Amino acid sequence: MTAQFEALRLGPALSWRLAAKRGLDVLTSATGLVLLVPLFALIAVAIWLDDGGPVFYRQVRVGRAGRPFEINKFRSMRPSPRNRGSNLTLPGDSRVTRAGAFLRRAKLDELPQLFNVLIGEMSLVGPRPEVPELVAHYAPAQRALMLSIRPGITDYASILLRDENGLLALARDPARFYRERLMPLKYELCARYISEMSPWTDARIVLATIWSVVIPSGQNPLIDRTIVGRLGAEGAIENDDAAA
Repeated sequence: MTAQFEALRLGPALSWRLAAKRGLDVLTSATGLVLLVPLFALIAVAIWLDDGGPVFYRQVRVGRAGRPFEINKFRSMRPSPRNRGSNLTLPGDSRVTRAGAFLRRAKLDELPQLFNVLIGEMSLVGPRPEVPELVAHYAPAQRALMLSIRPGITDYASILLRDENGLLALARDPARFYRERLMPLKYELCARYISEMSPWTDARIVLATIWSVVIPSGQNPLIDRTIVGRLGAEGAIENDDAAA
């Protein structure tokens, strides 16, 4: 499926910042891929020993300016026929393998996206790329802003919604909750990131991501309290939805 979405044209100042951001992405992703070769090999063996299936999983996502690309992940679910199953994964999903459950908890399944960063399809920090079917649910103005920069491996939403599957599991209609509650929140956090975008912001988000993986419980000191408060509001909304 080819995505055709319009992206917002950026001003010269922001375009310059994006150029500097791209340079850092190339340097960091290339260095990371070299240093992580031993870890990649261990993960590949673990996945193969678990069920003998393919090591990598690829899926079409929407990138900058609406261009579709294939995102790379370590496979964490059993292979299934194309276009079968939901795009949302809930806790206890039988499709998740034993090795995959660990990879998901530690966020190690995302590491192959460094290849996407190196070739320019993604950035280290930016809004998480969605499948075309979900991008179509954003309002045109929201899509234009979110697609004006490269999608990223991590961002504010990735950190705050680290237990996104848990939130979805509480909803009576997970797909509707994702579209009506979480997608607007992701847009809001993306807009904030774009307004604050700088090398220092990217560094803080990367460090906050590492913190959230190592210390998943408790408050993340690298994330602004006003941002954390938005997740609290979503939690309250979800509790109302589950109790209704």
